[in-house]
Amino acid sequence: MAIQLSEFVDRLDAELDTDAYADLDASANGLQVGPSDGDTEVQRVALAVDAVGATAEAAVDRDADVLLTHHGVVWGGLDRLTGRAYDRIAPLVRNDVALYVSHLPLDGHQRLGNAAGVADLLGLESREPFGELGPEWVGQRGVAPDPYTGEELAETLQASLDHGGEGVRLLDFGPDRIEDIAVLTGSGSDWLDEAAAAGVDAFVTGEPKGKLYHEAREAGVSVVLGGHYATETFGVESLGSLVSEWGVETTYVDHPTGI
Repeated sequence: MAIQLSEFVDRLDAELDTDAYADLDASANGLQVGPSDGDTEVQRVALAVDAVGATAEAAVDRDADVLLTHHGVVWGGLDRLTGRAYDRIAPLVRNDVALYVSHLPLDGHQRLGNAAGVADLLGLESREPFGELGPEWVGQRGVAPDPYTGEELAETLQASLDHGGEGVRLLDFGPDRIEDIAVLTGSGSDWLDEAAAAGVDAFVTGEPKGKLYHEAREAGVSVVLGGHYATETFGVESLGSLVSEWGVETTYVDHPTGI
């Protein structure tokens, strides 16, 4: 079964509420590479976290009509199509592969998003949006019905995340019983203060900034760092399941970075 590219894009934009993040996100979300008429048929979609040379080539090798990613190639405008940008886009254009990107809209989606996927993994209940960004949200918060210790929380993520063998890191500054957990994947360090103000026991994110150690220690919040890539595989995998329901074949391109 195939659908037209224009319908494929419209369905994703509607589900992800792409327009709501237009003024909040440096990423040009939605269709970043593709024909203007939208009449191309979409039969097979490759999914990946990052739109880079390796995943573009993999999408071509797998005969995909669309590469759907979380991180795209256009951030705050594209002045010149040269160098790295050209090398990433050229395989797509040469082989008529469109590129659809969802950055913050996929982070913030409360059912299909990255934080929602981590919350699913941890079995969190009583969930609510977390991580304010203007009028929108980019994370999720919930309660563990069976409390974790800091080490147990880290071990649960260590066992399941696609961290490329690099493991996860624990800043064990929170209470002994961890129940209330906030999740904001990728580079979420800037939301530690919001997590502390909300009174959570632990904050799960991807990668740290240097200030995070002391902020977490002073706030009495445990932090688990699962890796930027590893915490952001969930959204595109969920979109793959959604696209499959439309009768479109999907293939997942796994390219862990360990970062």
